Amino acid sequence: MKTKKNLFVFFSALLFLSSCDMIDYHPYDGRIEGPHGLNAWNIARIEESCRGKNHIRFAIITDTQRWYDEMKIALADINARGDIDFVLHTGDMTDFGMTNEFELQRDLLLRLNVPFVVLIGNHDCLGSGENIFRYVFGEPNFSFNAGDTHFICLNTNAFEYDYSISTPDFRFIRDDRTALPPEVKRTVAAMHSQPTSEQFNNNVSDLFQEEIKKFPGLQFCVCGHGHHTQVNDLYGDGVLYYECGAAKMREYLVFDLNEDGTYSYEVVEY
Repeated sequence: MKTKKNLFVFFSALLFLSSCDMIDYHPYDGRIEGPHGLNAWNIARIEESCRGKNHIRFAIITDTQRWYDEMKIALADINARGDIDFVLHTGDMTDFGMTNEFELQRDLLLRLNVPFVVLIGNHDCLGSGENIFRYVFGEPNFSFNAGDTHFICLNTNAFEYDYSISTPDFRFIRDDRTALPPEVKRTVAAMHSQPTSEQFNNNVSDLFQEEIKKFPGLQFCVCGHGHHTQVNDLYGDGVLYYECGAAKMREYLVFDLNEDGTYSYEVVEY
């Protein structure tokens, strides 16, 4: 009887241990391993490498969700150029806001030879995506300076919050503007969803435009979300919104902020 009891305990333990390999984590559990807090780390690198520079060249990529192969090619192309100061990803790196999507996209971005920052997109807000984004990259609203140019990066995905919180965050915008250092001469505004899109809180779109125009030397705005490269003067006031195509379109944007105060851009196909 004792032998049978011991055998029962042994096989029960064996079954339990083998079943542990079958346990899987929930796709929204937020268990992230590896590098995190990446925006703050990269902002420090950008500000240091661009300090004192009067000419800045940066690339825009966006909406890389699902299109991992195309993203790899884009990043390799940017690395091969060797003339880019930093990269802005304007959001929607995930399709469903799942943990493994953030990890995969992060690990691809870490292949870049230059610093990068990532904005939050509407798909990145799904499930527990915002919490994962905050851990891996940082706050949804942030800013930094590259040479004499200020980059303000904003969460504009109001629809994903059911308009229950201030999106865009006007307090952040105003506080950021009042804290600008005197050496800032130009501004670039970045976001995922531009005004007039279904994600933007268009009840306050006019106010948003007036607030960002108060920044010194507003050059232009950059965004993603629409999946197609296009340029729009949304308000007829000369402030252009440059929308970058999704990775599936196999193109990204490169901007030059020139020493004479002008700028130029190119659409890079790969």
